[in-house]
Amino acid sequence: MIRLEGVRKDYGAGTPAVRSLTLEIQEKEFAVLIGPSGSGKSTTLLLLNRLIEPSAGTIAIDGQNISALDPVALRRRIGFVFQGIGLFPHLTVSENIAITPRLLGWSRQEIAARVRELLELVHLAPERYGERLPKQLSGGEQQRVGVARALAARPNIMLMDEPFGALDPLVRDELGTDYRDIHDRLGLTTILVTHDMTEALLLADRIVVMRDGGIVQSGTPQQLIDAPSDDFVRHMIDSPRRRAQRLAAALNPIPAP
Repeated sequence: MIRLEGVRKDYGAGTPAVRSLTLEIQEKEFAVLIGPSGSGKSTTLLLLNRLIEPSAGTIAIDGQNISALDPVALRRRIGFVFQGIGLFPHLTVSENIAITPRLLGWSRQEIAARVRELLELVHLAPERYGERLPKQLSGGEQQRVGVARALAARPNIMLMDEPFGALDPLVRDELGTDYRDIHDRLGLTTILVTHDMTEALLLADRIVVMRDGGIVQSGTPQQLIDAPSDDFVRHMIDSPRRRAQRLAAALNPIPAP
């Protein structure tokens, strides 16, 4: 579905934001890019929908070099969800979701049916939420609308940049689980960026660990758990285990003698 070959992105002097990146994402795969800040995760997403252009290398989607495609048409084939959500504050929930179908010239009836379908898909009752403004929604509800808007034109690829990072843990876990169900139900190809290894282990078919603009290791969650490539990956994989151990100790303190 997606192939990056020798991709590099320079922003001027200094270390490239992405260097010699070669990566394949299979159709219907849920891939998670994880790594510290500055590792090149978000830059990779921006390269995939041509919000920025590579300094070197090639990117292909469905076998087509995306540099030969119209960037606007390309972006309408790819859903994009990011942490800031970016809903238009003066538009209702329904109007926000309808933006891309309206630009594509869909009929009013097609748009209304699609908006209703998507609100139900993200577990927001159309009658209750359709005419609300974004400021009348919780953070989790706004992010559900963001997912619905990204799906409006029926893309088969979804790019997600820390979509749940600003939400409280309970809402974050619920939205992650719900999105994984949507991914499977619609047969999407998803690339999600996160800093949270627990989230990556729970959601991903494949985890791509990045550092300093390159890939350190790529594999299934079980492959990374069983055979981390170096101490950096091992430390990341151990993070959820350490948190679980601290939580268990807090919930079951050792009684004083």
